[in-house]
Amino acid sequence: MYHLDVYGTLVAATLVLLLGRKLVKSVPFLEKYTIPEPVAGGLLVAFSLLVIKQVFDWSLSFDLSLQEPMMLAFFATIGLNANLASLKAGGKALFIFVFVVVGLLLVQNTVGIALAKLLGLDPLMGLLAGSITLSGGHGTGAAWGKIFTDSYGFQSATEVAMACATFGLVLGGLIGGPVARFLIRNIPTPNTDDDKDVPTAFEKPQSGRMISSMVLIETLAMIAICLMAGSYIEELLADTAFALPKFVCVLFIGVILSNSLSLLGFYRVFDRAVSIMGNVSLSLFLAMALMSLKLWELASLAIPMLVILGVQACVMAAYAIFVTFRVMGKNYDAAILAAGHCGFGLGATPTAIANMQAVTNRFGPSHLAFLVVPMVGAFFIDIVNALVIKLYLMLPVFPTIVG
Repeated sequence: MYHLDVYGTLVAATLVLLLGRKLVKSVPFLEKYTIPEPVAGGLLVAFSLLVIKQVFDWSLSFDLSLQEPMMLAFFATIGLNANLASLKAGGKALFIFVFVVVGLLLVQNTVGIALAKLLGLDPLMGLLAGSITLSGGHGTGAAWGKIFTDSYGFQSATEVAMACATFGLVLGGLIGGPVARFLIRNIPTPNTDDDKDVPTAFEKPQSGRMISSMVLIETLAMIAICLMAGSYIEELLADTAFALPKFVCVLFIGVILSNSLSLLGFYRVFDRAVSIMGNVSLSLFLAMALMSLKLWELASLAIPMLVILGVQACVMAAYAIFVTFRVMGKNYDAAILAAGHCGFGLGATPTAIANMQAVTNRFGPSHLAFLVVPMVGAFFIDIVNALVIKLYLMLPVFPTIVG
């Protein structure tokens, strides 16, 4: 095994992003179906490492100590760009989308449990291959995997959860673009030159933005404040009824900081600088997450589990097309929301943003989608998902708690 230190990992991540851009520009299929550049480059590297391991029994490991700070910095920029007046304007859509997301959680768990019973598996496996890892991601999967092992006697639950979450992360980054491309084929799209003079926060990651070094330093300072204060609040709330994931705390601090400074008239957040920092953090996080995937660990999933996860991916695509798109208005914004829903319905909120960026960078902005998806994906999904999982665990098909 060869190990890359933190600097080597950072170099590898930037090369993965450049590789992804080259692939998307060179391969018509990837460009047509708007596959995100970090996903294209990261998966190619991950599959290459899989082949090398299988053929030569040689593996490469990465120092991922920067991965979490990059993710947290991305969520900080989401919070810093969350103007409360804009949130109020998008309140109805936000409210409706929350119900759409809750519907998917119920569908994922119902499908997972039903298929697990049909295939003769423990129904707890159905939950692990349901909303726990697909809508919840690796963090939620690790937390519930430990609970299933300690309280229900389900050995190797954490390992199964990690493999399921990895599968979901890969599929979440692959199906969002094709789903959006299918939905917008007969829908008028915005002019791609919209907002050319004032580029929006995250819709156009490739757009040029005029910023100064002082503005960049000010923005970096605010992001650092969000990370520091968010980490402190997460530790303060740990082991209480109000415990929240660290990224939610960081995002919440960003919302409070930006809106407080604006309300008091001290400082107005420069959204172009925030978007630059956010897009860089998002790209590096996804590149590190995907290039470091140990795809051979998916082999630990039995064929029945792969069947369940394959069905879940198809269900996600169908739900995005027939429910998310239709309920959210059957327009361009609804198509972008559907692409984002595929991202965090199978993977994580950063994947959702990358899916939407890949589409909007080509077909035009969607302010509503970039307002709704980050807030729902960060604030609501983990809280609602926890309640839904606890509700399902009350069903008689599940074993009683050990001890």
